[in-house]
Amino acid sequence: MRRADRVIITCAITGGIHTPSMSPYLPITPSQIAAESVAAAEAGAAIIHLHARDPETGKPDQTPRRFLEFLPQITRETDAILNITTGGGLGMTLDQRLAPALATAPEIASMNMGSFNFNISAAADKRTDWRHAWEAISTTSRTSPIAAW
Repeated sequence: MRRADRVIITCAITGGIHTPSMSPYLPITPSQIAAESVAAAEAGAAIIHLHARDPETGKPDQTPRRFLEFLPQITRETDAILNITTGGGLGMTLDQRLAPALATAPEIASMNMGSFNFNISAAADKRTDWRHAWEAISTTSRTSPIAAW
């Protein structure tokens, strides 16, 4: 087997399961997502994996319109490969998950086969101070914020 001499770094700027209550550093506005994407590229990330968020609540938003609020700036300011998520959330249809990638035609898009590994209930059990209603997690049913979408 040939040894690779290069490493490809991918940076997921917001991720899909993190919520604003989990960290005050989670970028949620288009300008925050763009700025953090540019910073990641400048720090060496070759691929920027992108999720969009509602700028008021931080709730993941899979509408193409939300992605178009930050994609042009990232494209102008970096040469990083942009990876648009198809992860969305539990309960989203395939059409909803694919909409931003189909609308923006990124260089690559993730292909999520399911969210069965997105269980953050142990971490969520430690929180009671959710800032937004959508973040609230039912610890009795052990569901993640993804399921609440």
